[in-house]
Amino acid sequence: MVLTTTSKHAYIDCDPAKCVGCQLCEYVCSHNKVGEYNSYRSRIRTVRVDEVLITAIACRTCENAPCVIVCPRDALSQDPNTGIIHVNAVKCDGCAWCVEACDFGAISINPATKNAEICDQCEDLEDGPQCVKWCPKEALTLNTPDQRAQKKRKDLIEESFVIPSKAKDPR
Repeated sequence: MVLTTTSKHAYIDCDPAKCVGCQLCEYVCSHNKVGEYNSYRSRIRTVRVDEVLITAIACRTCENAPCVIVCPRDALSQDPNTGIIHVNAVKCDGCAWCVEACDFGAISINPATKNAEICDQCEDLEDGPQCVKWCPKEALTLNTPDQRAQKKRKDLIEESFVIPSKAKDPR
């Protein structure tokens, strides 16, 4: 069996060119999910990739999700329509196999409940993912890989038609 980390489902994507690392997404998420402003309780993480590059990471709704496959207690399941991973709190014992299987580092273990916690795109809220809604720089979007690829193509086309600024005449 070949595990893949690509998806046809929507996921929360971050544009690192727009992300300033404010962590508002983390605070909004933790407040929505556990009622406290605590970045450690968030299901999205801001990550500094290097000195100037910051991005946010959430569940990528992988097809054939490795986290679901490796769970020894069948505590994780994936919605076939949305790709969202659900955690059965009764079955989950916090073994963290799912954490190790996730290529994106998008799963954490709640120290109090010993359950895995994964972004569910705020599926219980009518207006969707709160991190996307409240991002002050509009760095977060909910899109599919196809939508992301189409945006990249559009951006490349727009960049190719940009007229370079005229160089100053050295005379």
